[in-house]
Amino acid sequence: MGMTNRLRELRLREGMTQKETGERFGISRNTVSRIERGEYSPTVSLAVRMAKGFSVTVEEMFCCENN
Repeated sequence: MGMTNRLRELRLREGMTQKETGERFGISRNTVSRIERGEYSPTVSLAVRMAKGFSVTVEEMFCCENN
């Protein structure tokens, strides 16, 4: 089961770069990029912080794909 996310969409909606997003959540720009590409799944605590930071639920930000 894969995971998709709306990080890029939410980040762009706020007019933020990957670097700014990383600084906001205490992660590297590279980690932001890897999350957006689906190459890295954030920890639960990071997922919750990011969802709260973008004023969405974790379920709205991250969803699982049935493969």
